[in-house]
Amino acid sequence: MDASDGLINNGRTAAIKYVTGYVVEKSLSVDNIFVIAMIFSFFGVPALYQHRVLFWGVLGALVLRGAMIGVGAVLITRFHWILYVFGVFLVITGIKMLFARAEKIQPDRNIMVRVARKFLPVTAHYHGQHFAVRAGSVAAGEGVMPGSIDAATDPALQKAALGTLFLTPLALALIMIETVDVVFAVDSIPAIFAITADPFLVFTSNVFAILGLRSLYFALAGMLDRFKYLKLSLSLVLMIVGLKMLFAKQLKAAVGESFNVYLLGLVFVILAAGVVVSWVEGRINGKK
Repeated sequence: MDASDGLINNGRTAAIKYVTGYVVEKSLSVDNIFVIAMIFSFFGVPALYQHRVLFWGVLGALVLRGAMIGVGAVLITRFHWILYVFGVFLVITGIKMLFARAEKIQPDRNIMVRVARKFLPVTAHYHGQHFAVRAGSVAAGEGVMPGSIDAATDPALQKAALGTLFLTPLALALIMIETVDVVFAVDSIPAIFAITADPFLVFTSNVFAILGLRSLYFALAGMLDRFKYLKLSLSLVLMIVGLKMLFAKQLKAAVGESFNVYLLGLVFVILAAGVVVSWVEGRINGKK
């Protein structure tokens, strides 16, 4: 029996919950793309290496989210009341997102980046696709382009003893992306637990949504500013999912066991409305 709604998951209900979880996670990933674009811009990550950073970022996100989902599943199994805590958290998060102003991300103030810089020295320049290099090594002599020689010697490496390990700015960008993903997961994982408490469905819907994040980034990174009302749609989705978690028993009694189907349809309608209204307003403003 699924702890989130008291239903036994057969093929049909499991498929509906998986698709709903996938759609919710995918839609919440859109905000993640905004932040990734800002991180790449801040660190000046060459377009050539953005694929590499996203590949390892996604891999790390899967491991971290798997651990978070495992902990969440155990908590729900042992303490069913925590579902109501998640529900309240999602409603509050949705309201906060609705009224919050856009804040500029400052990667240099990120705690993980600051810790990394404190305990490991960082090179002044990129050295090919390397996340770390040792002073005096062949990799340390590479320029930004793979295989090229850095004509201007890196001042950080020049002063260091041979063999000293340095992080490159590419590693700092990766660290920043991983820590930001954990922050986003704090919202998205409870949102999927609101749909189903089955750890297999939660993890697989999360995995397949995140696996497409890299492709989604390159497809949408330059278009996100056009979707003005998408943030409004996302905040409404979080609030609705949170309310579903709080009132699952009442919804089941009022609507029947197919209420997850209606939830999926409502999520689709809200997201589509945000995209369509943004597009229509953009077209109208473009003609003025």
